[in-house]
Amino acid sequence: MNQKSQFELLKSRRFKPYFMAQFLGAFNDNLFKNALLIIVAYGGTRSLQEISVINNIASGLFILPFFIFAMVAGQMADALDKATIIRRLKFTELLLALCAVPALLTHNIEWMLIVLAGFGLQSAFFAPAKYSILPQHLHPSEVVGGNAMVQMGTFVAILAGTLIGGLMSAQVDLLPYLAGLIVLVAVVGAFYGRKVPPAPPFRERPAKWNWNVVAVAIKSTRDIRRFRGVLLA
Repeated sequence: MNQKSQFELLKSRRFKPYFMAQFLGAFNDNLFKNALLIIVAYGGTRSLQEISVINNIASGLFILPFFIFAMVAGQMADALDKATIIRRLKFTELLLALCAVPALLTHNIEWMLIVLAGFGLQSAFFAPAKYSILPQHLHPSEVVGGNAMVQMGTFVAILAGTLIGGLMSAQVDLLPYLAGLIVLVAVVGAFYGRKVPPAPPFRERPAKWNWNVVAVAIKSTRDIRRFRGVLLA
């Protein structure tokens, strides 16, 4: 697939709404996370040790849901329409963005950490649907190019969110605008999420999943070992 055809996907309803929904989600995650880190570092009289502890807690709270719930999220992506999952999670992101507003404006670190954990949890459930939906919406010759576009968009969103979140949170008078931007991005993301075409499961499965993450991890590992190519990947 040539470079031109990859960018042509952005004009397609099969790809553009999904791409924008995931791009804006990654942007918002990093916008809020880096605002939190800057506020912790420069918004009080904390010692360097306290700042380091809070920053490590923040990073852990955002990443931990991926380790705990990734397998359960994969089960859901197998059992439910992936477009429905994306729509519901984008609405969840909007609710979290609204919760982020008072946390930012009051510099309530505890509440900001809770919201950050919520963003991490939302992203953990978003990821399996985000990656597994592409083969259903793209032609086989477009999948590699589509994946490349998603990766590119994700890292651009991370970089932009990191820079803008850091710059705006460093100035107290810009915090209301930062809070408004987080909500606006979530609204636009939810709008695009509603436009993602249906992506039903490949085969009928009961809409139930095992919440025992250890048992699911063991079973998934056994399933993966049956397919050498997947195991090596």
